[in-house]
Parts: sequence; structure tokens; C-alpha cells
Amino acid sequence: MSEANLLIWGCGGMGREILALCEVLGRNVIGFLDERIEMRGQFVDNVPVLGDIAHIAKYRNEAEIICSGVGDPALKRKFVFKTKEAGFRFAPALVHPSVNVPKNSRLGINSILCAGSIVSINVQVGNFVIVNTNVTLAHDVSVFDYCTISPGVNVSGHVTVEEGVFIGTGSAIREKVSIGAWSMIGGGSFVASDVPPQALYAGVPAVFKKTRTNP
Repeated sequence: MSEANLLIWGCGGMGREILALCEVLGRNVIGFLDERIEMRGQFVDNVPVLGDIAHIAKYRNEAEIICSGVGDPALKRKFVFKTKEAGFRFAPALVHPSVNVPKNSRLGINSILCAGSIVSINVQVGNFVIVNTNVTLAHDVSVFDYCTISPGVNVSGHVTVEEGVFIGTGSAIREKVSIGAWSMIGGGSFVASDVPPQALYAGVPAVFKKTRTNP
């Protein structure tokens, strides 16, 4: 594993959770990144907020960046583009020691596996994905780039979660279901059938609520 210093996009709840995970893993975080001018120079959990990507040029050759410090998939993607354009390196995936990733499962760069989650066999997790605490990814599940899976979500076998999907806390996804790109599943939902792209579904069973705008 790389031992480079780390910078985390986002200093809200998810960013702070990743900071705590880095402490568990023995990784050194030298600062948060935040686009809000008023946040620059402040400290969050005793870590400085260094500002936007333009303010950290001096760290380009000594630090790696975590773009998964925010839950909003579209915001994650925006931070990825800014980081890439500025010529910084992305941090590798960060996995809590309580999580076992089988040899035939894959975890992409900059993705986060939080404490208590279960990753079964032949699970494919893309880049910049958040798998929050106590999530279950059953056999043959595919999760594409930028997705966020909130705490306590259970994803059954052969489910496909396409790019940029957000799944709310405590939801359950039935086996062999596909959730279309940039859709959102409301917290506590049960998804029993396919969800089209860019749609908000919620409830038990989950039903269409509205179309989402382009990310």
C-alpha cells in the first residue's frame, strides 16, 4: 500500500468518516479540500482545510487525493475531473480492516469500504465508490463508478448498480435487479424491479417519484 500523505475532498460527515478510517489504517491526512472560500484556513477534527485544488500546488508530488469524501455522486465526479486536470495522483482504495475482499472480487481506485461491510464472491466495485458501514454486497454484484451506497443497505445477488447511483440508508435491493445510471433510491426502500436511468424511486416496494436532472 502507498504511504503517501493524503488530502480529502470534503470536510463534512463523509470526509470526516474517511479521516477516521485513515487513522485506523495508519495513513497520514495533511488536509481537507473544500471549494467554499469561508472554509479555507479552518480546522475540522484538528485537520486544516487547505482550500480549493489551486491552493495546494506545492503538494502535487508528495500527496494523493481522495475524491470520495462527499456522498453526492455528481460532486464526486466534479472533484475527480478537477483533481485530474490539476495533475494530482488519486489515492488507492481504502478498506477497513474488518472487511474481507475475496480474491475474485475487484475494488477500483479511490473507493471506500467502511467498517462492517460484507463483500461476497465475484463482486465488481468501480472507481470512486463509497460503500458505507454495514453494507452487504452479495455474489456477482456490480457497482459502477461514483456510486454511493449508504449505511445498512443490502444488495442481493446479480444486481447491477450503474454509474452515479445513490442508494439511501437501510434500503434493500432484490436479486437480478438493475438500477440505471444517476438514479437515486430513497432511504428504507425495497427495490423489487429494474429502475431506469436518472429516476428517483422510493418506498416499499419502491416506485417512481420523479425524473432527475442531468448530473
